[in-house]
Amino acid sequence: MLRHETPATLPECRQAIDRVDAALATLLERRAALAGTVQRIKPVGGFEGRDPDRERALVARMAVRAPSLGEARLAPIMNAVIEAGLHLAEEQRVRES
Repeated sequence: MLRHETPATLPECRQAIDRVDAALATLLERRAALAGTVQRIKPVGGFEGRDPDRERALVARMAVRAPSLGEARLAPIMNAVIEAGLHLAEEQRVRES
């Protein structure tokens, strides 16, 4: 992951944010690819195959790692991530058929 840093100036803060954003992009790409694999394996895929209990548990686990964000802030973020992955998987499925 990323090393902890304490930037002192605005340019340093922005550079640190850019590094975090780059890591997030890489992780989101990987997550979307894995979610696409799940969609191909699941008997019921797409939005109909969503598991609200699993998604709540995911958010709760993330909140332990990011307590300052908490479940209330993480839930909409993860919902957007999940939905983006589902849309991507659907677009790929359509292209392949």
